[in-house]
Amino acid sequence: KGVQPGTRFRLGGLVADGSIVRGQGKTVSFTVTDTAGTLPVTYVGILPDLFREGQGVIAEGILDAGGNFNADTVLAKHVENYMPREVAYALKEKGVWKLTGEQAKEGTQ
Repeated sequence: KGVQPGTRFRLGGLVADGSIVRGQGKTVSFTVTDTAGTLPVTYVGILPDLFREGQGVIAEGILDAGGNFNADTVLAKHVENYMPREVAYALKEKGVWKLTGEQAKEGTQ
């Protein structure tokens, strides 16, 4: 919302299904969504082992003039500890947050 090109910020949400495209070398493009909005992301580097479609992701980087988020850091985790609280809440409210691991065992919402 209202982020100006060239601004560095942290983006959180889910990796959208069907959005991962591997380019040349270590370049990967994907889309991050909170189910209400989406933002295309480009990253050059090695992605975390837990990175996959439908899972939580945090990316740090800069928005370019074309509206693409150029990430220089990507973190992926199955639990919401790496997800901004308001994003995790919005995903839970829409019924798309997937509980796994200890959360599922404990029945955490």
